[in-house]
Amino acid sequence: MNSDFDTITERLGQEGILPVVVIERASDAVAIADALVAGGCSLVEITLRTEAALDAIAALANHETIIVGAGTVLTPAQVIAARAAGAHFLVAPGLNEETLTHARISALPMIPGIATATELQIAWNLGAHVVKFFPAASLGGPAAIRALSSILPEVRFVPTGGIRESDLPDYLAVPATLACGGTWLAAPELLSTQNFAEITRRAKAARTIADHCPGRTVRVPR
Repeated sequence: MNSDFDTITERLGQEGILPVVVIERASDAVAIADALVAGGCSLVEITLRTEAALDAIAALANHETIIVGAGTVLTPAQVIAARAAGAHFLVAPGLNEETLTHARISALPMIPGIATATELQIAWNLGAHVVKFFPAASLGGPAAIRALSSILPEVRFVPTGGIRESDLPDYLAVPATLACGGTWLAAPELLSTQNFAEITRRAKAARTIADHCPGRTVRVPR
């Protein structure tokens, strides 16, 4: 799959959803990806929180449909490891200039995380026009995104953290929201029981909400 940043952002904007997966068994990676694809999701973020994460990314690197990214990327060393595993994009919970710079050197699109107006300004000054807003629910949710987007209208947000299916309409109605990230789509209890059918059901439900969200306006940064 193409890892060009425009490709990633356009797909995020089209789908409105970024499934976030904390995987314990790399052998489940393809089944999880196929379940998400069946539900209408073509992107997945595999967090680097488990020993299985890099192997799972490698298993999906050449998937015919899924664009796989590495999440919870904290250091330049993790950028290198994610790139070697075949990740097409990177997501970070926070903002670290060295890590962001290394991602650019490695030619990997990266979405850094921000939580405050100060961090947003720093990210923008570093050239990041798409940022993760984390942890979204704890930081004020859609109202906070509206406030932050008034500072830099050209920036797009990927809110993540504490978001549930029922929250999607409020987040996606904010013009600055590119897509919502969340673990509920492939929750740990579904992975532990290999309930891939429920992953597909949740993905379909989320895509239906995103596709029919009143007032949703997708504005992809250029």
